[in-house]
Amino acid sequence: MKFRHLSLLVGSVIGTAQLAAAGVTDQSPRPNSRPLIEQVAFKSVGPLRPLLRPEALEPDINKLAPIKTASNTGFQRWIKGFKKRALRAGINDATLEGAFMGISYDANVIKRDRNQSEFTKTIWDYLDTAVSNARIKNGKAAIAKHNDALILIEARYGVDKEVVAAIWGLESAYGGFRGSKSVIRSLATLAYDGRRGKFFEEQLLAAFKILENGDITPQNMTGSWAGAMGHTQFIPTSYLDYAVDFTGDGKRNIWSNDPSDALASTAAYLKHFGWIQGQPWGVEVTIPNGFDYTLANRTIKKSPSKWAAFGVKGTNGPIANHGPASVLLPAGGEGAAFLIFNNFSVIEAYNTADAYVIGVGHLSDRLKGGPAIKSDWPRWDRALSFDERQEMQRRLTAQGFDTDGIDGKIGPKTIDAVRKFQQSKGVLPDGYASFALLKKLR
Repeated sequence: MKFRHLSLLVGSVIGTAQLAAAGVTDQSPRPNSRPLIEQVAFKSVGPLRPLLRPEALEPDINKLAPIKTASNTGFQRWIKGFKKRALRAGINDATLEGAFMGISYDANVIKRDRNQSEFTKTIWDYLDTAVSNARIKNGKAAIAKHNDALILIEARYGVDKEVVAAIWGLESAYGGFRGSKSVIRSLATLAYDGRRGKFFEEQLLAAFKILENGDITPQNMTGSWAGAMGHTQFIPTSYLDYAVDFTGDGKRNIWSNDPSDALASTAAYLKHFGWIQGQPWGVEVTIPNGFDYTLANRTIKKSPSKWAAFGVKGTNGPIANHGPASVLLPAGGEGAAFLIFNNFSVIEAYNTADAYVIGVGHLSDRLKGGPAIKSDWPRWDRALSFDERQEMQRRLTAQGFDTDGIDGKIGPKTIDAVRKFQQSKGVLPDGYASFALLKKLR
């Protein structure tokens, strides 16, 4: 399975003290889902990437809810079975034995995996961290330090160096947070656990193929608690498909202190998924009074000039014709609005969360010297908990507005149901699943 470059593997988090010790002053946030930032189950369509929750939400491992974990005896039995499957897939026995030497079950990985869905964050809180002054400052410094490589990467792949740097900043705080867990141990634990066993076993097998290729040793193959690796947090299957040897040393080394291979791999990834050079990810716009909010739909695309005829205009002046665009309201009618272009979908191939894409896009704009988002957000609002999102779906469905399941994920079907409910009540049909809307449903 290819990935939406995820790091829904979800990534691990290094504590603030460790980050400070590494000289990192901003942390690496990564959201999932829309319109709230949350960790959710893997999607089953398209190239897949582990979506990482913002680090600011990552709890102290000692404070997570207790879970029933498996025994190491059962884990070792599972490893024996996996070795047989890996041998049939062409992995050398010596590689398997060497990488599994001393590997034990990691209960902390399962504890993190089990406690993901309860942590939520509003998009504005996420962006406050993702595009903080510290992250902008550190990003400019990182670009200056690695400018020669970034210029060559941009020339080769046609992807803006600031976009590559923005992904780097959000994934690992410009290399300061790459994860220190054994990828083999983490993936083996998650594969044995079984909740998403097939996916993680596929990632584990891919990790062994990486070892077979000689790009890294088992001891140095480190990453997040869910197996995302290197400066820009590739999962193993994506590494096999898209990582490149930019330095020409014969290894695709995304773990090295030199980030060149990792940054080039990220550019290669974006190019593969259709990056259009010179096209923005999106542009902030103003929405006029009386706007038909049913037009704020990803399936409805118009040129900027046609949107201007509807009163949708750029906050910083007329928008050039970069191609078809859609109106996006990530926090409903009371938050910032954007016209989004094809490159928005390309960044989505790295992480499907709207907030992540906006975070990458806006950070890249700021690294280029662009302005901050001008519109305010509904900061009086709060995020819905996982249980509240499920409650909203149950209540919508009970009232005849089908959400296509009760899973706690605010996807297109739930947004459509919210919009239809809003229309039935004569309120602004912006499709935003807010706490105020839940109170109306109650």
